Amino acid sequence: MKILFVCTGNTCRSPMAEAILKAKNIPGVEVQSTGIFAGEAPMSEHAAAVLTSEGISSEHTSRPLEDDFISWSSLVLTMTDAHKERLVVDYPEAAEKIFTLKEFAEEEDGDVQDPYGGDLPTYQQTYRELDELIAKVIDKL
Repeated sequence: MKILFVCTGNTCRSPMAEAILKAKNIPGVEVQSTGIFAGEAPMSEHAAAVLTSEGISSEHTSRPLEDDFISWSSLVLTMTDAHKERLVVDYPEAAEKIFTLKEFAEEEDGDVQDPYGGDLPTYQQTYRELDELIAKVIDKL
């Protein structure tokens, strides 16, 4: 199973999700993350701090979404409905494997809150949300 997490800039939500799932060390599961509008930047300082406080190490540099990521993945999990809609339009051939994280984990709609620009407690809240959703994803794998 090859899981791709997608967000906007690939500096907060998707790299945290990638790090959380990688830390679970699930045999046969590979994980990457990317951003629809990503440049090359380090993970946000608060995102890295939250992961470190949770005992998760992650060296991450943001990466823009490219065709190869979609081809590589067997499951694409976006952080928002808007991300999903964009990917389905850009990659209609992959539509059956593109879901929002909440949709796949809980079978409901909704976005994962974007902590970008927020304080540390905001990032901690996003971490907890991602951790709970990823636990539900693991149950479905």
